[in-house]
Amino acid sequence: MTISATQVTRFRNVLPFWMPLGLIPLIVFVAMQGGWWLILVPLSSWWLFSVLDRLTGLNLENPDPDTPEEQLFWYRLILLIWFPMQFCVIFGLIIYVGQTDHLSVLEQVVLFLFVGIISGAIGINYGHELMHQKSLVERWLADLLLATVMYSHFRSEHLLVHHRYVGTKRDPVTARYDEGFWYFFPRVLRESLISAFRAEAAMLARKGLPWHHRSNPFWFYAALQGAFLVLAFVLGGIAGLVLFLCQALSAIWKLELANYIEHYGLTRKHLGAGKYEHVKPHHSWNAAHKATNWLLINLQRHSDHHYKPNRRFPLLQNYTEADAPQLPHGYPVMAAAAMAPPLWRRVMNPRVRKWRQLYYPEITDWQPYNKVMHPAPR
Repeated sequence: MTISATQVTRFRNVLPFWMPLGLIPLIVFVAMQGGWWLILVPLSSWWLFSVLDRLTGLNLENPDPDTPEEQLFWYRLILLIWFPMQFCVIFGLIIYVGQTDHLSVLEQVVLFLFVGIISGAIGINYGHELMHQKSLVERWLADLLLATVMYSHFRSEHLLVHHRYVGTKRDPVTARYDEGFWYFFPRVLRESLISAFRAEAAMLARKGLPWHHRSNPFWFYAALQGAFLVLAFVLGGIAGLVLFLCQALSAIWKLELANYIEHYGLTRKHLGAGKYEHVKPHHSWNAAHKATNWLLINLQRHSDHHYKPNRRFPLLQNYTEADAPQLPHGYPVMAAAAMAPPLWRRVMNPRVRKWRQLYYPEITDWQPYNKVMHPAPR
């Protein structure tokens, strides 16, 4: 079923995507309370939306993809206002915990790990949407959001590497079949940074410029991240710096959990001579769970994102099981399973094997596809 442009812009369709903004006053409230109140953050974000998934069911409707952009203002506004709020939460709390005595050191660390849940699941995800747009303002906001979690190179890696090489061994972020998350996580931290830098250096080389030319965005990334590190230290000293890095690590962990889930075990067919088939809808896992898509601005409609990377999130299309593989649950539940590799393999490996039989019955030896290859120079 297709939803018309008029229906897409109705208040009742826009409002659910604004729910994550409620996490801002929540994190401030629990910081003031401390103790067991802190647990409200993961309960009200990750797990509340998992319960809502059960209550609200699946959203199988597709918006009119030709809806004019000017009619999407209230969707876009959510993203445009998020950075200043996230900035105030991170650095405001660094000031707050330095001036209050009701939070123990452990409570401070837990608080900032939970802040990272918000800056990762929401902030980086919003940054991901913004970096795909043509507007300079939106791209700037994406860079600012990524710098607050010390992961600026994600822009280069995602746009220049992941979208080009997804489903192949040249994409560090595509999780291999049988690769556990706790192996994937340190691997991708290392390899995505390397592949992003090499991709930017290769672009400069094609222009006849050295890697250290001032136009290399890695200089910009370093300046932004350095500025936020200095600000954290100025506002909170060594403790403020450590807490800032705690939320950054937590945010990165959340991002890479999503990356792990999105393409686990799905590979593009190798055509020989280093070439692969084009990316197709069946190279991404999808989930139509309504509430989690509100939380993650339709990130779970991942096949369409790879088909039309610049398409605004409210217009992303749903793919049925006939066109793309479906996850049994939304991302929050799948993320919990991913952190327990034996459980993850029990749930997902049979689905990957079924996917292989459905789309590539002619391939009998999957071992070359399962191996992890370090990123090659581009």
